[in-house]
Order: sequence, then C-alpha cells, then structure tokens
Amino acid sequence: MFPRGTYVSPEKRCVLGKCVFGNTGVLAYLGLALLLAGCDQSAIAESETTKAEGETVALDSEVKEASYLLGFKQIEDLLQQTDGVIDADAYLQGAKDFVGDKTSQVSDADQQRVFTALQAAVGAKQAEASAGVREAGEAFRAEYATREGVTQLPSGLLYEVITEGSGPKPTASDTVTTHYHGTLVDGTVFDSSVDRGQPASFPVNGVIAGWTEALQLMNTGSKWRLVVPSDLAYGDRGAGGQIKPGATLIFEVELLEIN
Repeated sequence: MFPRGTYVSPEKRCVLGKCVFGNTGVLAYLGLALLLAGCDQSAIAESETTKAEGETVALDSEVKEASYLLGFKQIEDLLQQTDGVIDADAYLQGAKDFVGDKTSQVSDADQQRVFTALQAAVGAKQAEASAGVREAGEAFRAEYATREGVTQLPSGLLYEVITEGSGPKPTASDTVTTHYHGTLVDGTVFDSSVDRGQPASFPVNGVIAGWTEALQLMNTGSKWRLVVPSDLAYGDRGAGGQIKPGATLIFEVELLEIN
C-alpha cells in the first residue's frame, strides 16, 4: 500500500505486460512481443488469415476470453502510463506484424532513439498537465488550512482529527494496520481499503512521506483526515492512471493497531 515506487490501483494492474517510466529516465517495457514470444506464432498467423478485415473474433472459449482481456488491459495500461501519447493504431500494427512473422518496421538500432523520444513526449505532456493539477492542489490546501480544527505542519502536511485514540503511537520501524479512503481534491476516489472491506498492513517507513509523518503522530485508535501535498506523495511522477503528477491527495486514515 502506497510504496515509495509507482502506485497502481489494484483494479488497474495488468496480468502480463506493463510500460513503466522509471525515476532514472530509462523506459522499461514488456510489450506484446514478449508476451507472445513463447506462443505458437504460426498458429496465431493462421488464425489471423481466417478473419475478414474488421471482423470481430468470437470469444467462444475461456482461452480466447483471457487472450482478449490481456490485449484490452494491456492497451489500457499503456495508454494510462503514457498519458495517451502512444499511437494505438501503430501499436496494434506492431502486434499484427509480430504475429504475422514480419520484420519490424523500426530497426533494432533505432529502438533507443524512438523510446527516448516517447519518454520525452510523455514527460512534456505530464509537465503541462501537472501545472494545472498542482495549482488546484495549492488552492485546495490554502482554503483547507483556514478551517477550524485543521493543523498545518512545517512540512506542509495538513491534518484534522476526526477521532482521537488512546493507544500508543507507532515509530518509523513499526508495521501498522489501517483503514483508509483516498481521494483527489475533486472527490474522485483512487483507492480505499474501506470500500474493499479489508484493512491494510504495511511498514510505517515504507509508504509515502506524508503518511510516514502522520502515522507517527497518531495514537492507535485515532482517525485523521490528511491533506498531503504532492511533494509528500508522488511528486512530479504521479502514480497510476488517476494520480496525476503534482496531485494533492486527501485521505481519511484510521490507525487500527501496531503489529
């Protein structure tokens, strides 16, 4: 739950194949070619030739249903991870060329160049989008800080005590169990153990900085509302499809126990 790396909401995780833009600036990817590398390409190609152009494949077996779902989820994940920058038609053409045992239209020598260009395009789009997201977060925090009962810490973290517990406070080295409900400033829910009906356990020092700071101030049994600036959350990289770069995050957190 909220590791320091990239957060991906459970319902958005793909079974196989995922494009990740790491903090080092290196594009790591597992494309459809790798997904299909162990498959019988001749059988796939033969299947392709039996369909008329534009004909929908009949999902008349569980294997076909799973195959369809892998394609559906993978392109969904890629579009989210690249903020819609990738060209879906070109992506699908690459998949067709691979299963048709054709030579790639982009040479091995050009791979690094084109992926670097893709990363730059994604970065530019994220920077443009994050400016508005960051401004919306700043405006929300400025207004929220004026509310009665809200405390602002030097780090910029804001919290409001909903219920004050009487148990011990955890340390950074502890593991805790919590219930939480996370939203964006517009009210969009991006993750919620409450909605899933299952508390989450994790190390105090293994989550985003805003959580690590707040948890050590909370008595067990407490329930707080946290407003976390992006610098204490996922910063300019964002996380998953819903948490955009620069996003301020709002959580209701109930500290159930120290494990």
